Amino acid sequence: MVSLICTLQDHLDDVNCCAFSATLLATCSADKTLRVYSSRDLSELPYSPLSGHGYAVHRCCFSPCGRLLASCSTDATTVLWSTGSGDIEAVLEHPGRSPVRVCAFSPDAEHLVSGASDGTLALWDFRSRKLLRTGAVTDTTMVACSFSPCGRLFVTGSTYGDLRVWNLDMQQLHAEKNAHDLGVTCCHFAPQILRDSGSGAVHFRLATCGQDSLVKIWTLCLLSPAGCKMKLQHALSGQSAPVLSCSFSADGQMLVSGSVDKTVTVYEANQGTLLYTLHQHDRYVTACAFSPMAPLIATGSMDKTVNVWRVEDGCSSRRENFSTFYYPSCIKTVNNRHLSVSSSHLDRDEGKSLTGESSSGTLEMNRKLPCHSKLLASDWSEEDVSSWLREEGLEALVGVFKENNIDGTELLALSKDSLLDELKIDSVGLRNKVLRKIEELKMASVCTGVPDEFLCPIMHELMKEPVIAADGFSYEREAIESWIRTKSRSSPMTNLPLQTTLLTPNHTLKMAICRWRNSQ
Repeated sequence: MVSLICTLQDHLDDVNCCAFSATLLATCSADKTLRVYSSRDLSELPYSPLSGHGYAVHRCCFSPCGRLLASCSTDATTVLWSTGSGDIEAVLEHPGRSPVRVCAFSPDAEHLVSGASDGTLALWDFRSRKLLRTGAVTDTTMVACSFSPCGRLFVTGSTYGDLRVWNLDMQQLHAEKNAHDLGVTCCHFAPQILRDSGSGAVHFRLATCGQDSLVKIWTLCLLSPAGCKMKLQHALSGQSAPVLSCSFSADGQMLVSGSVDKTVTVYEANQGTLLYTLHQHDRYVTACAFSPMAPLIATGSMDKTVNVWRVEDGCSSRRENFSTFYYPSCIKTVNNRHLSVSSSHLDRDEGKSLTGESSSGTLEMNRKLPCHSKLLASDWSEEDVSSWLREEGLEALVGVFKENNIDGTELLALSKDSLLDELKIDSVGLRNKVLRKIEELKMASVCTGVPDEFLCPIMHELMKEPVIAADGFSYEREAIESWIRTKSRSSPMTNLPLQTTLLTPNHTLKMAICRWRNSQ
């Protein structure tokens, strides 16, 4: 379910771009200004609007740490603003003084690239604010740019309809001609770095959109020693007119796009399934962006408004959390309506794969669990744990477990050390029996039809707060944080080094887990 929670009506002309940092939302417009809002309550910051450009502002983006905001304009400059004070920290004049249509930071904050109407590109050293290199594609306008998650490559799109892959030496590694008929309008990399388990090849996912009314999802694979190839995975036709913007969610599981047909579409990115079509803008939708920290989408339009949407995940606790997240004075509901997908075929398919038909595994679980209405051991109360101990012939431990308030979550977290040091179970045989029974309980939960992708690869338990690590795999937050603290910075799945310890909330997976749990 998607709800429209706020409509911002501060710009005086077309909204050209929206961008989120961890705490802020920025928008820019043909009215020559940028507006900056708190993403917590959507209140405009005291220093907003930012007025430093002489002509229309085409793009804005935050530095990875969120301390700076970059914007580019027809006035041939890219301006860097402090997000703390709103002051201008630097003005980068594009070579040739051509109108700058696009700008993008590298994920490591070492570089900034800008593209102009004359087809030229400028690569800047972000720290020194100095021009490093230039490049060009003749007879076209640069209108799209995105850095790969590794920060070593970037892709550009032009009004010619081609996509080009560049390295930091401004060498073209690949050109995908006629990627979009009549022109590319936007491109965006998913934040995850993926690695083929067999060949070890690194690849990324790239979303593009264009004048051909299509959104396309590509796989970009790095080749040794210095090359790459692109392969089209999906061509999405959920909109009936040119698509002007597209953006992946922070977990890479969802994709949003805005179109000339005035609609916003949200797709499940892995399969390319259309999830939602939103109809609240009165003119072309020119901009869209996901928040990296909350299930929020911002969309901008030529109707001069920015709509902020909340993506519901089906968990009542999360709904309650976000119902108080925004100050009431900032909320503009649309006749108290929720905008939701009307795709019953998806629900039917999902039900077949997630509910778990009766099987020998399910019957075995029903025999063993003391509380049949609660499929998951992590949901057990202290009484359920006591019942389980009795059924497993561990009656002698019921009192100890009750004294220590061991519920289902605590039970699954027990270890050899905690049984000895905290519960004071001195018998080696008894400790080993408890641990064996707990492992059987974990394995039984796997056999009940719980989808493998819902289980943490480290704990082998249903995830409550799934996050995506740099290896592209999802883990329970507590488990992967503990892994990173106690192990070397390597992937639990591949044993390869993690390029970063940044963890991204996997909102889409959490939504799917909540729907599955509610169906049990």
